Amino acid sequence: MGRGMANQLQLAFVNFKKDSYIIVEGKQNADRFFIIRQGKVRISKEVEVVEEEGGNILGPGDFFGVVATMSGHSHIETAQAITDVTLISVQRDQYVQLIQNNTPVAMKIILQFSRRMRYLDEALTRLTLKNTAEGDSSQLFKVAEYYAKQSQYNLAYFAYYQYLKYCPQGQHVAVARERMTKIAPYAHPAYLDKKSGDFTRLYPKDTMIFAEGQPGDELYIIQKGAVKIVKIVDNNEVLLAVLRQGDIFGEMALLESKPRSASAIAYDDCTVLVVNRENFERMVGTQPQIISKLTQLLAERIWFIYKQLANTLISDPLGRMYDALLIQLEKNRAPMGTGSYTFDFGPKELINMVGLPLSEGNLVIHKLLENPKIRVVDAKIHVVDVSEIVKQTEYYRKMQKIERARREAAGRTLV
Repeated sequence: MGRGMANQLQLAFVNFKKDSYIIVEGKQNADRFFIIRQGKVRISKEVEVVEEEGGNILGPGDFFGVVATMSGHSHIETAQAITDVTLISVQRDQYVQLIQNNTPVAMKIILQFSRRMRYLDEALTRLTLKNTAEGDSSQLFKVAEYYAKQSQYNLAYFAYYQYLKYCPQGQHVAVARERMTKIAPYAHPAYLDKKSGDFTRLYPKDTMIFAEGQPGDELYIIQKGAVKIVKIVDNNEVLLAVLRQGDIFGEMALLESKPRSASAIAYDDCTVLVVNRENFERMVGTQPQIISKLTQLLAERIWFIYKQLANTLISDPLGRMYDALLIQLEKNRAPMGTGSYTFDFGPKELINMVGLPLSEGNLVIHKLLENPKIRVVDAKIHVVDVSEIVKQTEYYRKMQKIERARREAAGRTLV
């Protein structure tokens, strides 16, 4: 990227001496990110659950600080200059202009984000679920079987149908056909086969937009209604997110042509705008606002997954629940002072979020609800005073740090 472009965009060049800190993890109000022009930078995190793909040393052309800047959350990493460095500083509100002036840079950021997302998602799956996601179309059969057992026939029929379509030689083909015939009278799935021409689709409540394991080449923008993103793990439905009007989802498959890593289900009747690969390439050049929104979305997701990865390190399951509630508060930008808050999920979803089996999870929920400031109202978790969640989480995170330091000290003694 030449100096001309930087001047034209009025991006600032900034210099940092060797060993100086450029950004610090946990610092709020990130308003700019950096592209390295010269020199090397080391990225580190307090909770190094997984090393970054491609390592933690960045060089010219690489960028950092984008996740916090574009999501508007606190920094999730610390960046330190290993040599003297020259950086290009990009403020959040300059990003749309950056896309217009330099589409390849925007594409590089989006593609790197999508790789990072998938890499972190797989790491989270390994850690919380103790089994790797297959990431292939045979997963469709497992998804179908799960929903058939739950008598959710719209969802089951859709997943069986996709399984037969993408695994015509699969080992469960006969069973899938037989099950489909049985549940057909009760199933009302939507859009079993997508037509490339329809840019707007209406999905009735409890129908599947796409199934985990299904190859995908479209992303969706919600015009009306809500969509839940879920994953089947150890025969449990894990709720990953509830998305609403204006939210974008399904972008991973569009960017990387890989099978879906989760399922999308209409939570209410919903209308979605459909973007396929062809439109997408065109969009990068012509719709910088949507590309900026997509970058924000990916940044938000990466931030959230880092927080979930850190959550897996808290050994006390009650501590993990408090931490999960705080992550949701931060994610939804709830004011952190005093004041009440109602989450848009109940105890069962919270148990799923922290990856506990239902029986153990119910015991922990029981403990959680012994706190007089937390209750269940209309099947949703309600906290009377938000600062209580902050206080409890800080306590458990501190206990975890002490525990980790004690273990490391014991390890050194043994050596």
